[in-house]
Amino acid sequence: TEEPGTAASPVSSSMFSWVSKDARRKKEPELFQTVSEGLRQLYAQKLLPLEEHYRFHEFHSPALEDADFDNKPMVLLVGQYSTGKTTFIRHLIEQDFPGMRIGPEPTTDSFIAVMHGPTEGVVPGNALVVDPRRPFRKLNAFGNAFLNRFMCAQLPNPVLDSISIIDTPGILSGEKQRISRGYDFAAVLEWFAERVDRIILLFDAHKLDISDEFSEVIKALKNHEDKIRVVLNKADQIETQQLMRVYGALMWSLGKIINTPEVVRVYIGSFWSHPLLIPDNRKLFEAEEQDLFKDIQSLPRNAALRKLNDLIKRARLAKVHAYIISSLKKEMPNVFGKESKKKELVNNLGEIYQKIEREHQISPGDFPNLRKMQELLQTQDFSKFQALKPKLLDTVDDMLANDIARLMVMVRQEESLMPAQVVKGGAFDGTMNGPFGHGYGEGAGEGIDDVEWVVGKDKPTYDEIFYTLSPVNGKITGANAKKEMVKSKLPNTVLGKIWKLADVDRDGLLDDEEFALANHLIKVKLEGHELPADLPPHLVPPSKRRHE
Repeated sequence: TEEPGTAASPVSSSMFSWVSKDARRKKEPELFQTVSEGLRQLYAQKLLPLEEHYRFHEFHSPALEDADFDNKPMVLLVGQYSTGKTTFIRHLIEQDFPGMRIGPEPTTDSFIAVMHGPTEGVVPGNALVVDPRRPFRKLNAFGNAFLNRFMCAQLPNPVLDSISIIDTPGILSGEKQRISRGYDFAAVLEWFAERVDRIILLFDAHKLDISDEFSEVIKALKNHEDKIRVVLNKADQIETQQLMRVYGALMWSLGKIINTPEVVRVYIGSFWSHPLLIPDNRKLFEAEEQDLFKDIQSLPRNAALRKLNDLIKRARLAKVHAYIISSLKKEMPNVFGKESKKKELVNNLGEIYQKIEREHQISPGDFPNLRKMQELLQTQDFSKFQALKPKLLDTVDDMLANDIARLMVMVRQEESLMPAQVVKGGAFDGTMNGPFGHGYGEGAGEGIDDVEWVVGKDKPTYDEIFYTLSPVNGKITGANAKKEMVKSKLPNTVLGKIWKLADVDRDGLLDDEEFALANHLIKVKLEGHELPADLPPHLVPPSKRRHE
């Protein structure tokens, strides 16, 4: 889409300045204004030349564009049809979006990027991939069959101010439907997986089943386990006993597909705004939803770190790719027998991997998938491959060793300057304040709206114990209070915090009200709730309130 003349001039001038300042560059570190600008420059100047030299883009992933470094965090939703993906988005943004269709049959047949825009509207795929402000330009490689099934729904919404959400077609269970897609579904998802900040896999607790295509898709996300979160949706439709079994079955199925020793984080709940069918597990669902919301809300704050992490991953793969391509070039004969040698090299690629691993001390986890690499190499002309060029690799090594470390420091500085960067609006505001906030009126918050002091109802019981502890002038010493408090079997660190909260007047002694308060806080802790950092106003003993 760009004219050749316009693209060439800045490149040649930057190459010229690179040459003229080469000696000085060695001494002076790169200076960047922001992390995203730093990443963009490092990629263009240090990593891209290596990628282009060894045809990285034909094998792994297209070149990164400016929009990839500047775009908002993206959340990708993946799941079989009718697991509630579109409803989940509707639940988050609390608003219908253009192009939205919901139903029990496979309704969403397109990739829909739900993004912020000044007015409601739909931008079709072909227009999206020529827009330089959007991070989708490289998707045109997947052809028309895909672009007709891709669109952007834009609307003004506070949630979309800070994140974008990608809805995907429901994954089908039969072989027939899969073949009729007309584009490589797993490859498209892999493209998105590289660029998004969070991948949410949705499962339906009512009909748990991982089809072949879904299994293939999860395997395609192999190098992005750190971004994956799993949601077991519609969990209110089954009883507690069945839910335990379904959860166990899900973990067992996932364990066979996602080959990591760590357990994937699964959030259980009912992610829509309808009444719960079986409300037995309401507390569990609330806590899980809160955890998932916190995870999504942290994305804007961690976006720069995620982009940095992805660039490091990409640089490591580009280095390995360069070693593979240059090794193949080295083995090729100059004149005769090129085809037979090519076949032999492709078949023995595993041995070449091992040789590179030994020679360059590279971890086996950095190598691309062997079978996929063999398939891609079949169509390539090996004689056009380039030999090893150490200078290109040294530049990338320098980037990983020095520039990235400096950017890490900048990431932390940027985070400290923008601590309030969280997703707001939609469902995220619903549980923030008021009586329906998570944990409101429970634990230390019990009695928050009562006129009477909440500790008062149990005070007679605590008073009986208090008067057995030899109070002097209506107060007991720390030593005597300790004898009673350690009976709770709570560790000293916790009891020390309770003492600090209960000794309201800071005189090192407890009167009857403060002793009752200490016992109330012990009860709160024993019931599994957290202690507050400071004593909430409703827990301050009545006789001490005039001093507050």
